[in-house]
Order: sequence, then C-alpha cells, then structure tokens
Amino acid sequence: MRSRLSFTFVVLCLSSAVGAQPATSNAPIAAATSPAADGKDFRDVSGYRFPALARTRRDLQNVATAIQLREYCADDKLDAAFVRRQLERFSRITGRSESCRTLLDY
Repeated sequence: MRSRLSFTFVVLCLSSAVGAQPATSNAPIAAATSPAADGKDFRDVSGYRFPALARTRRDLQNVATAIQLREYCADDKLDAAFVRRQLERFSRITGRSESCRTLLDY
C-alpha cells in the first residue's frame, strides 16, 4: 500500500512540474518559427535528413501493391482487362502512368 501511495505522489509531482512551466518559455520558439520572421516558406523541409513518416509509409504501401501487381502481370490465367484496371487504379494512386514494365521500378 505504501509503495502505491509513493508512486502516486511521484506521478503527481512530475505532472505538476511539467504543467508548471512558465508561459514565456514558448515566446522565443514562436518568434523563431514564424514565417514573417525569416521571410522564407515555413514548410521548407529541404534540410531534413529523413523523409516524413507519412511519405515512408506511402512508399512502402506502393511497394506492396507493386509486388502484387507484378504477380498479376505474370499470371496468364488472369484476364488482361482486370490487370489493366488494377494498373490504372495504381496509376491514380502514384500519379504516374503504370504498366507491367514500370512496376520493376519498385
């Protein structure tokens, strides 16, 4: 029982310490990141070392779909119209014209 109370006390102390930060600590950050301060586009990510997680996730999903479509292209039993429709759908997702040959890029 005593350890549970001390744990609760520690959690309460930490949460109050985190919430008790002075309001002036955010002022320099807001001034440095405002687009009017430096005159540049505020969404410039050219210096980022790694791409955004959303982009990585999208690329991995496209790779998985491309692998599946490559199997469709190689399977002679599938109707050519079905494969063409799937490639057109994938083209709308990627924004480029996809064919069985272009799937080798993935």
